[in-house]
Amino acid sequence: MSTTAHSSAAVPETLRRDAVAPGHHEYDALRSTYSTVGAPALILRPRSVGDVVDAIELARKDPRPLAVRSGGHGPASTNDGGIVVDVSRLDDVTVLDPGRRLVRVGAGARWAGVARELAPAGWAISSGDHGNVGVGGLATGGGVGWLTRSYGLTIDHARAATVVLADGSVVAADEDHEAELFWGLRGAGGSLGVVTSFDFVAAPVREVGITRLRIQVDPDGFALSHWGAVMASAPRDLTSFVTVMPSREGWVAEIAAVVSGRTHLTRELTAPLTGIGRVLDARSEITTYAALLPEGHLHANVGQQPAVAANGLAEELTPELAGRVMAALRDLGGAAVQLRSLGGAVHDIARSAMAFSHRHQHVMVVLAAFPPTDINELDRVWADIEPETEGSYLNFDSRPHTARAVARAFPGAVGTRLRRLQKTVDPDGVFLPSQ
Repeated sequence: MSTTAHSSAAVPETLRRDAVAPGHHEYDALRSTYSTVGAPALILRPRSVGDVVDAIELARKDPRPLAVRSGGHGPASTNDGGIVVDVSRLDDVTVLDPGRRLVRVGAGARWAGVARELAPAGWAISSGDHGNVGVGGLATGGGVGWLTRSYGLTIDHARAATVVLADGSVVAADEDHEAELFWGLRGAGGSLGVVTSFDFVAAPVREVGITRLRIQVDPDGFALSHWGAVMASAPRDLTSFVTVMPSREGWVAEIAAVVSGRTHLTRELTAPLTGIGRVLDARSEITTYAALLPEGHLHANVGQQPAVAANGLAEELTPELAGRVMAALRDLGGAAVQLRSLGGAVHDIARSAMAFSHRHQHVMVVLAAFPPTDINELDRVWADIEPETEGSYLNFDSRPHTARAVARAFPGAVGTRLRRLQKTVDPDGVFLPSQ
């Protein structure tokens, strides 16, 4: 333990045994996220909701930065010189009502573990696309993943949440109790408190079809806009992601397309995607949802994939937008772009239903850059893409707490409503880092 600002006496007894500071033998395994190497002064690892209350009590009295971590993929789940509250030990998965498929999931669970627990029942919760991602970070921000167009975002299936607020109170929120807080937790939860568990309604998903394609695409974006048109008119059974990067074959798009529901039609439903460019490789199979989030994904996060990212949402992947995306890749060099299909079930939810209000766009554009490219270079190139998009998804933004990022994620009346809620539940800004 550090003795500078946090002597061992300053840390509550409930947390002292598991607290980690620089010099501790576990520090290097806990200091960072997947994409960012951090240097926090103190890492707290609560084992219960009561421990989370104690951790927030300590953090509230300390002027240094506070970060909350569930899995460690979130860009804001570490810091330099501050406190990290790591809730990864709050990872229980409990079936509350089998008839309703109602499941309580600890915020520290990772999606590979959740998928494993639900697989025997033939259930799944629409989640992210990597098993190492934590439930809390993904679900408080939205939840875009393999089942997005079929079943919507992760937050669309949340029916209740337990949260520790800045004053240490523990609140159970749902549509009938603390409804305004529940509205905010679904999309902006990280700025309101520490969610310790969610109650979700799982979907009956025993198997899925997946097609993986490698397609050579043109450098001007015509293939990408073709993909956008295919997905905009695709049945909601189909969700697909495209990752574009340079290779020895030229510009190559790696496409993962998941079919849930009519899995016997996997090849038929994904066939239109093969028409966007020259197919280099194509594979299809029927598998379980849990196989998409294997337990092999459960690794420590030590900054092993340093990157910075920006993103935007768009109603249409127009030729202009696609062309600017490809131009950005040519300009940056060490970069990749991912396109994620939206629409389908995402559009079923009213824009006012929760803090995540982006319910009319069909595509998300994520631009990621790798060292030696830095955030300033990314900003320079992203500035040419951003005007062709509207809104953003904070889970894929390297600087989610900046005023610019927040304004794009929570525009207009949504932002006004959220700021009012934040002032009510966190008047001292414990969960709002300085911008």
